[in-house]
Amino acid sequence: MKPCLFLLLLGVVWADIFPGDDYKFHHHTAEELKQVLDETHAECPDITHIYSQGKSTNGEDLWVIEITDNPGQHESGEPEFKYIGNMHGNEVVGREILLVLIPYLCKMYKSGDPEIKHLIDETRIHIMPSMNPDGYKKGYEKVIVEGNKDDWLTGRRNANNVDLNRNFPDLNRYLKAYKRTDFSRIHGKNHHISAAIKDIGHELEAETKAVIEWLQEYSFVLSANLHGGDLVANYPFDSSYNDKTEYQASPDDEVFRDLASAYSEAHLKMSDPNRKLCDGDLGPVFEDGITNGAAWYPLRGGMQDYNYLHTNCFEITLELGCTKFPEASDLKGYWEDNKPALIKYIQMSHIGIKGRVTDLYGDGIEHAVIDVDGITHYITTATDGDYWRLLSANEDGSPRHYTVTASAPNYYSEKKICTVYADTEATSCDFTLERNNELPMKGVSDEEMEALKRELENFI
Repeated sequence: MKPCLFLLLLGVVWADIFPGDDYKFHHHTAEELKQVLDETHAECPDITHIYSQGKSTNGEDLWVIEITDNPGQHESGEPEFKYIGNMHGNEVVGREILLVLIPYLCKMYKSGDPEIKHLIDETRIHIMPSMNPDGYKKGYEKVIVEGNKDDWLTGRRNANNVDLNRNFPDLNRYLKAYKRTDFSRIHGKNHHISAAIKDIGHELEAETKAVIEWLQEYSFVLSANLHGGDLVANYPFDSSYNDKTEYQASPDDEVFRDLASAYSEAHLKMSDPNRKLCDGDLGPVFEDGITNGAAWYPLRGGMQDYNYLHTNCFEITLELGCTKFPEASDLKGYWEDNKPALIKYIQMSHIGIKGRVTDLYGDGIEHAVIDVDGITHYITTATDGDYWRLLSANEDGSPRHYTVTASAPNYYSEKKICTVYADTEATSCDFTLERNNELPMKGVSDEEMEALKRELENFI
């Protein structure tokens, strides 16, 4: 048998049997969570890197594992992706399925599975299984140790009794206050900073600060925040401008609907119109398994809105099931339901357009602005001038043409038509800007970035 065919067949076998009948699904302690990361790194040292993104209120590490072909470095042209689990400590399904996804990706890559190998080679994946280890510990003691399986609240909040998904700066209120349809985002070298962040009206928790710093350090393109309590993919905006429960569309509403649908349709149950509702006949019915956050129930200070308004990152919130802290014996079913969707959603970081913004000498221009006509939300380039702009093709699957402008301080802007296709990865659309030192353009200077960076560092 040819080696490549053997590896392909081996990948199919792994896909069918992993994690295997001998794998014992259970609720992991903090020590066991770290052990999963360590064992995965030991098995796949060339494609993994483990780091702590900070500490919880009680001093627990917020562990992250990076999975990519060149861990520890940003590769030009390669999007950065993240999964965050267990933001609410008593919502544990996300935590547990991520702890299966991590070794799954390792083993599938080693087996030569072409889909997973391409995904890892072309994407820098970061996975934080637990953002709220202190809350999880409380919930674990109540549900597992004490056996109180009907407790739906213990552990939701962090050690300071703060709901972390209400603790982020509420940047939506600036949109409302200034009656604008976009938000002035200022992005710097490894820092995505807004002067408005220092006027938030409440204290940031340790876990919230850690994630904010994470967003500044990495040029994330796409993210999902894994929750529990219902079965739906929730997309921005969560915050309601008029405090009413009604649809609040972001400038990228179409893209967010496509992202949410990608997960719900790949999930084995989420988009099923005949599935049993979590709250019986009184529960909300989510068409196609997706919902706008504010149309379901509005909230302020949420993480997904903060990602979108403060950085280049598009984030949705995934509610993974009716039961927040299910029996360990049910975890295998949750993994099987979510496995194809978890992979599909990472692949969505490759939709739209990508490219580099360079000067006439081919040097990348950092902080350049990528502006799409008709969408009042721009993104900026990373260190090497590379960018990724998530965009949708036409609803019928036909290509869509976008008018895109690249600009930077002291450069003439350049405008191009960039085409997005439904069934291919992001289309390359590069820009070359000619310098003009007398022409102020939309963008951010290095001096402004350093000043704003100092402001945020002093605030945090």
